[in-house]
Amino acid sequence: MDFNFIIENIPKYLEAMKLTVIIGIFGIVFSILIGIVCALVLYYRVPAARQIVGIYIELSRNTPLVIQLFFLYFGLPKIGITFNSHICAVIGLSFLGGSYMCEAFRSGLESVTKGQRESGLSIGLTESQLITNVILPQAFTVSFPAIAANIIFLLKETSVIGILALMELMYLTRDLIGLYYKTNESLFMLVAAYLIIILPVSFVLTVIERRIRYATVGN
Repeated sequence: MDFNFIIENIPKYLEAMKLTVIIGIFGIVFSILIGIVCALVLYYRVPAARQIVGIYIELSRNTPLVIQLFFLYFGLPKIGITFNSHICAVIGLSFLGGSYMCEAFRSGLESVTKGQRESGLSIGLTESQLITNVILPQAFTVSFPAIAANIIFLLKETSVIGILALMELMYLTRDLIGLYYKTNESLFMLVAAYLIIILPVSFVLTVIERRIRYATVGN
């Protein structure tokens, strides 16, 4: 193991980690927003939109992220729609993650009994107040474990965005291996970088999940 090589390339990995985290955060945030909207469409059985969401979920979950990214980056320019690689990466992660978040939120929404909705309406709550104050908070507590798992999943999926020539962790690792043939050292730094990113996130999500579980069931 060449530790001098590792030390020399730490700054490059720090920059790659920064890019990976930024794209991951944007992808996760947009995934959650897409998931909430799609779950509400399915929950309220909105005509036409419900079918569109169903098609989106099947398309997103049954095609690999790498294919989706190729379509965004290389396919859309053929019809005059062009995005830079950073935007394509965020859109790709959001498109993939939105379908998984939708299923997570939908399971939470379906766990809220009709009695809760009827009680809210009976005390004069509007539909929007009912959603924000009664239904979504309860649905969130139920679906949080699935949401947390999806967040970790999306962070790991950032390893694919290197196909867009973004200098993220996987792309940097392949580049260093190709230039210097330092396979063990490069892979060691890759694993260490992902652990540094994912382990704290996993720990925080686990703590939040335990607190939510304690608040709802008391143990």
